[in-house]
Amino acid sequence: MTNFCGTSEITGARFSIYPMSDRFVDIILSALEKVDTSKVWMETDDVSTCVRGRSEHVFDVVKAIFLESSKNGDHVVLQATFSNGCPGDSAGDVYLSENSDRLNEENSLQIKQDVAVQFALYPMGIPTYMNVIMDQCKLAQDQGTFTKGVHYASRLDGDANKVFNTLEDAFQGAHDSDSTHIVMTVAMSANSPSKKGDK
Repeated sequence: MTNFCGTSEITGARFSIYPMSDRFVDIILSALEKVDTSKVWMETDDVSTCVRGRSEHVFDVVKAIFLESSKNGDHVVLQATFSNGCPGDSAGDVYLSENSDRLNEENSLQIKQDVAVQFALYPMGIPTYMNVIMDQCKLAQDQGTFTKGVHYASRLDGDANKVFNTLEDAFQGAHDSDSTHIVMTVAMSANSPSKKGDK
């Protein structure tokens, strides 16, 4: 059987939230309880959570869960991999019929949270992938969230809502290129007791 990239418009993210607190179970469960996930396919196991559906709803849910987890000042880290165009990714396509209204956006915008992020973008299947990556780094610079390039990633800093906007725009920008399969990795930290990356 042959798999072809780009056969489905579904976007997915597999992520883990790490609260640096002995209350980590309560923090995670409380965040999940407060976030509306009805517009995405979602499954959690003992390692991570997977959400899939329209791109805007995937980003909406991941952002909301992270913000709810970090809003009380605990040091929280997000590790996430976003993907669009994965070969054979069709289960859950029913969620693509949802409208574009973001269910958690209003609440998320009320949470002010500074974050530090390292992200890497992988537009697959095209020889000009570096041009696509550089275009998205330029976009981050224009949006005021880009800090610097680091080994194997680019660093973003700022308000979480602005940074998530940059991540989503960069992901969509790569999607709008000639690439048929986009992967983006994200490491995000809030309320860290040290900010060594700024030195």
